[in-house]
Amino acid sequence: MLEALGYAALAAKAPLIPHSFQRREPREHDVVIDIKYCGVCHSDIHQVRDEWGGSIFPMVPGHEVVGVVSRVGSQTAKYKIGDKVGVGCMVESCRTCASCKKGLEQFCSGGPSFTYNGLEQDKKTPTMGGYSDVITVDENYVLRIPENLPLDAAAPLLCAGITLYSPLAHWKAGPGKKVAIIGLGGLGHMGVKIAHAMGAEVTVLSHSLKKEADSKRLGADHFYATSDAETFKKLQGSFDLIINTVSMDIDWNAYLQLLTIDGSMVLLGVPEKQVPVGAFSLIGGRRSLSGSLIGGIHETQEMLDFCGKHSITSDIELIAIDKINEAYTRVVQSDVRYRFVIDMATLKTA
Repeated sequence: MLEALGYAALAAKAPLIPHSFQRREPREHDVVIDIKYCGVCHSDIHQVRDEWGGSIFPMVPGHEVVGVVSRVGSQTAKYKIGDKVGVGCMVESCRTCASCKKGLEQFCSGGPSFTYNGLEQDKKTPTMGGYSDVITVDENYVLRIPENLPLDAAAPLLCAGITLYSPLAHWKAGPGKKVAIIGLGGLGHMGVKIAHAMGAEVTVLSHSLKKEADSKRLGADHFYATSDAETFKKLQGSFDLIINTVSMDIDWNAYLQLLTIDGSMVLLGVPEKQVPVGAFSLIGGRRSLSGSLIGGIHETQEMLDFCGKHSITSDIELIAIDKINEAYTRVVQSDVRYRFVIDMATLKTA
């Protein structure tokens, strides 16, 4: 077994502390990755605090993992020592169900093995995430990081990037399409960058005007404050696609009215309470309300290659691992622009 060091929560709502644990030795098709950076996702906080239920402790969070291959299994063909690679939200799936065969491993009918707070495909071994110094992963669930992207700022692409790229690609954002992004946070700012690079006309819908300048810098064409009731009157019937990145309770019916005929609103955030949707909000314009969850391995690599081509990375604040609990508090307070990334070299001094 490989000795690993990371930061873990030992119980729900407990602070993260240094934690030693073991990874498996590389099997035939495994790679061992020396982790250099790991992004901090809001879902890390939800799971550490058991806000979604079913959390497994001790928990080493982290599913925006980038690093360098340090060992390979005897039959590994895709990667070699020294390659710059990443690991996203999954480390395995059944590979045999209809979803897996279509490259939609995130919807694996047997349940994908999530990078942390999950179980390996043996359904017994808990997975541990990227807030650590090393990880062992099957080569088929490892992603190649484009050489022109800095590893630290590329880390959030493994979750925030694919979470936005997948619906934008699926609903065909591009030239001639008007796309609105609700919320300009860790997810939303990636949506603006990617939609802009796809050639869409991009509008940001945010509660106030305080991020308007930032949105234009990121590539938005327009910005509107949703706290202004006139916004909803002015923009009725305007958008082909609305991506909702926020988890707060908002009136979905009001936003659905901003869609064109046959327009779609796609949900990424998960509100705490059920949100009522009126039938007339949908049937009045043959509108659709949909959801999206990360992306499969092939699509995630496609996203990384797209970001490499367009030099897209996340706007980050790099932190030492011993600042992680403070970072969690700041994420909840929306006090980061726009994604925290942990420098794993600081594990040695933590």
